[in-house]
Amino acid sequence: MREFLARFRPFFVYAAFFSLVMNLLMLVPALFMLQVYDRVITSRSVETLVMLLVVTVGALLFMAYLDMIRARLLAGAAVALEKLLGPRVLADMVRRGIVPGARDSLYGLRDVGALRTFLTGPGIVALFDAPWVPIYIVVITLFHPLLGAIALLGGIALLAIAWLNEKMSRKPLEATQLEARKAGRFAEQSIANAEVAGALGMIDNLRRGWEKLSHRGLRHQLEASRSASALSSLSRFMRQFLQTVILAAGAWLVIEQQATSGVMIAAAILMGRGLAPIEQAIAGWKSLVEARAAYGRLDKALTAEPSTAATELPAPTGALSVERVVFGFRGQERPIIKGVSFDLSSGEVLAIVGPSAAGKSTLARIIVGVWPPASGVVRLDGADIAKWPHERLGPHIGYLPQNVELFAGTVSENIARMGEIGSDAVIRAAKRANAHDMILHLPHGYDTPIGEGGSFLSAGQRQRVALARALYGSPKLVVLDEPNSNLDNEGETALIEAVRELKVESVTVIVITHRTTLLAVADKVMLLREGAVEKLGPINEILGPMRPHGKSAPATILTGSVTAKG
Repeated sequence: MREFLARFRPFFVYAAFFSLVMNLLMLVPALFMLQVYDRVITSRSVETLVMLLVVTVGALLFMAYLDMIRARLLAGAAVALEKLLGPRVLADMVRRGIVPGARDSLYGLRDVGALRTFLTGPGIVALFDAPWVPIYIVVITLFHPLLGAIALLGGIALLAIAWLNEKMSRKPLEATQLEARKAGRFAEQSIANAEVAGALGMIDNLRRGWEKLSHRGLRHQLEASRSASALSSLSRFMRQFLQTVILAAGAWLVIEQQATSGVMIAAAILMGRGLAPIEQAIAGWKSLVEARAAYGRLDKALTAEPSTAATELPAPTGALSVERVVFGFRGQERPIIKGVSFDLSSGEVLAIVGPSAAGKSTLARIIVGVWPPASGVVRLDGADIAKWPHERLGPHIGYLPQNVELFAGTVSENIARMGEIGSDAVIRAAKRANAHDMILHLPHGYDTPIGEGGSFLSAGQRQRVALARALYGSPKLVVLDEPNSNLDNEGETALIEAVRELKVESVTVIVITHRTTLLAVADKVMLLREGAVEKLGPINEILGPMRPHGKSAPATILTGSVTAKG
């Protein structure tokens, strides 16, 4: 974040300079009052009054112009900050969102928004004006030392209130933000699972669960609001009290003939103007705390951002090697994947079978580089796939997850992986997935909007569009996790033909399945049980002789009860 802010240093330097000039110009109204009371009224000179009025109005117009320029500078800095930070933060959110449990990263764009709001709000203006408060104290001191002492003590008192506000409100405000994030995350999950919640009568339960989380945040917010409101009221009282005191002191000096009435009025005006930024900062302390917390989270996230390899590797041929891969989640005693190893040559098809919770989907994620292994390595053409930058590796990988994930957009945009749409490449991928005819029967063909998450499509249509996305471009490694779980007989036949075509094109294919039909196109089969390889070898050795269309594959191998030959 320091590197980012260094780019905006000119914005802040000019804003600080304009703040200095504006605060100097803020002295003009007080000096105007001083001259009016001490010269114009006593001399009854209209010419002097007109000249003073012209100079004062000119100064105020120039000050308003500088204020507008400063606001534009800060707004420009806010926009530039979001333009620079937004894409990287979004990429970081997606990258971290892959890992289960990394949910705080999902609020990165909100943190960027908090910084943008702070840069365009009154809080940062108060911070720019506060350093020039000594100017007003010095000018008041020049009027009379007693008035200067009152101004100095008043400034110290307001600074003490600001410090006390920081000590009393920071932790409750940070706790409020944390609880608000938890409640917001719970609400998002509830809305995402609205269909299940409605069908199972869970809406009231979810409402009560959200209320519990929300009430925790409200308690912290109430605690912070109580202290903040008390100190904010105290600061307003102190400013009004100090203005009254300095006015009374000025009146006493006038009575004692140590000052003029103009000095009395000017000192009161300068006192109010000089202490206003401190009072404004206290009133807007919540936005300052939120911006500071957002800055810290963004700095932590961007500092931990993985570096991208500078050397670009050649396009892979599809040779895959999995070497003693172990994977598990933090906090769990047993790993999910336990020392899995196998090799595939370009164009080979591996079918991974086994009982539920055997670790098949986890292994698929490790193979495509979504989750890095705790130990061991997955190599594609000899290169560690976990260290291969995703933006460079992605075009060479085809991946169909068990839970199909589509994006709001058109069919063609989803097939093109939400990038630049090449019509020929999109249609070719759809034909490779044997989804072309199905797509043409949609209301607008390839330009049909599919809704958020593909909600406008059936489960089978979503799966075939996702398969076309996996085959988009020229992938050399294709991993299909339960690709036929939502397909009818026609769709499954088309899937088998697609895998056969991939073999002909020397594409390495890994298929995770519970059905026997896909085993007919596999060269090897691997039985995975409790995260470990129990059987691995050529299809005929593991399952025995199979008929040409795969009609006699023993179903027991798919559930883990191994009774097949070999």
